[in-house]
Amino acid sequence: MAKKVTKKAGKKAASARKVTARKRVRVAYTKADVTELKRHSKAKTPLKVIAKSMKRTEGSLRQKAMALGIRLGHRR
Repeated sequence: MAKKVTKKAGKKAASARKVTARKRVRVAYTKADVTELKRHSKAKTPLKVIAKSMKRTEGSLRQKAMALGIRLGHRR
């Protein structure tokens, strides 16, 4: 007969190792970032492409565009 492994035993092993999250560092938008964002807005570049090229999240880009009064993600 094989021993039955309970769920509790698995949880104990998982909780033994401590997982720490990386601290998020905010990166300010430079003038070059703003001009690039405006250029992408005029070219109607999809938001996913902008996010990858600028190495920022889609939410961050949307927030900055809203603050600047420009539109992003024209193609839905």
